[in-house]
Amino acid sequence: MREMKDSGIEWIAHIPSNWTTDRMKYLFTNGKGLSITKENLIETGLPVISYGQIHSKSNSGTDIKDELLRFVDFQYQTNYPQCEVFQYDFVFADTSEDYDGCGNCVYKRDSSLLFGGYHAIIMHSLVKRDNRYFAYLFKTDSWRKQLREVASGVKLFSITQKVLMNSSVIVPPEDEQKAISDYLDLRCTELDTIISDIQSQIEALEEYKRSVITEAVTKGLDPDVEMRDSGVQWIGMIPKHWTVDNPKWHFVQRKDRATKGLTQLTASQKYGVVTQEEYMEITGAKVVTVEKDFDILKLVCPGDFIIHMRSFQGGLEYSEKYGSISSAYVMLIPQKTILEPRFYKWFFKSPVYIDALSSTSNLIRDGQAMRYANFIQLPIPLMPKEEQQQIADYLDSKCAEIDSIIAEKKQQIETIEEYKKSLIFEYVTGKKEVPIWK
Repeated sequence: MREMKDSGIEWIAHIPSNWTTDRMKYLFTNGKGLSITKENLIETGLPVISYGQIHSKSNSGTDIKDELLRFVDFQYQTNYPQCEVFQYDFVFADTSEDYDGCGNCVYKRDSSLLFGGYHAIIMHSLVKRDNRYFAYLFKTDSWRKQLREVASGVKLFSITQKVLMNSSVIVPPEDEQKAISDYLDLRCTELDTIISDIQSQIEALEEYKRSVITEAVTKGLDPDVEMRDSGVQWIGMIPKHWTVDNPKWHFVQRKDRATKGLTQLTASQKYGVVTQEEYMEITGAKVVTVEKDFDILKLVCPGDFIIHMRSFQGGLEYSEKYGSISSAYVMLIPQKTILEPRFYKWFFKSPVYIDALSSTSNLIRDGQAMRYANFIQLPIPLMPKEEQQQIADYLDSKCAEIDSIIAEKKQQIETIEEYKKSLIFEYVTGKKEVPIWK
């Protein structure tokens, strides 16, 4: 077992006896990125690492994603040569909307032309050497913890150049840095391949779920039923005994005003209709709660459908809750004597309906909210209520089954990601040893 020593730094603790620690300022020099605005961005030109690149959820660790690069005119290369990012440099974000994002960075592995963008701190390597080891070190929560402890801000957290330059790093001998990097490159590539394969399975399952929903709400459950043309292009063929009709005859607007004391609700594409407290807990986002003038709120009852501002992106929301909601939304009451709301919950969330809804008005593409006028432009299928219930029961069961498999696969990815993080931590801190490869 290798000999260890106390590093003298709390977050590092013990390290191998032949390793050292140092300050970033003795390994790197720093600089600021370009001062650019959205108006300066163009389709092609000088590639720039943006704030979004550094904080992107799709950014795996410190790798630069070409699809996330932004572009400015090449004149910046002449006017701001100090902003160029060289091979083996790092680019950190000096601000983060997420506390956990403090210390996020990207690492430049190649020698292609690249500049640092706004809200970027460029760390130029003092010695031209492969900094893969430090790229792995900067991924660890332990290293970032020292930055988070001194980050300033409440809603927007800031990391200064001085803070970065004074942060501590572990410095193994260069041959061990290479050995660790080579080993982690190999192992992390293997794990990323497994993750990518599982993600592909998830995408296939989600596509299968979408096709199951579309097939059931437009074709029914009987594969042998006689079909006919619905007369509606986006619906296509339907069972012969089905009809289509304007939804205005079957859904009326609820215009009741809410009263003081009712639970305030939020309608979202991802979480459906939830209380504002639930939404804030799930997302961490702040929602403005009405504290007075409650007559601006509308009543929502179980079984109502809600047209919200972005329904064209994700369909209508079905409420199982009683409460109040913004007057900007439209509540619809289904005619329950002939309609099974659970069937239309699935129909309004089907890909074919969402695609049709998004094409109902140019106003939507201009950023304006969905309206009742958009809703009534799209015919809905009608069939016996008993059949609606059968289809709803089938989709409730089938989609729950698919969602369960998807959840298991997402858990597999989380487990592998956690294992990957622990693997990186153990080797970059010397807790585990990689043989020096000759």
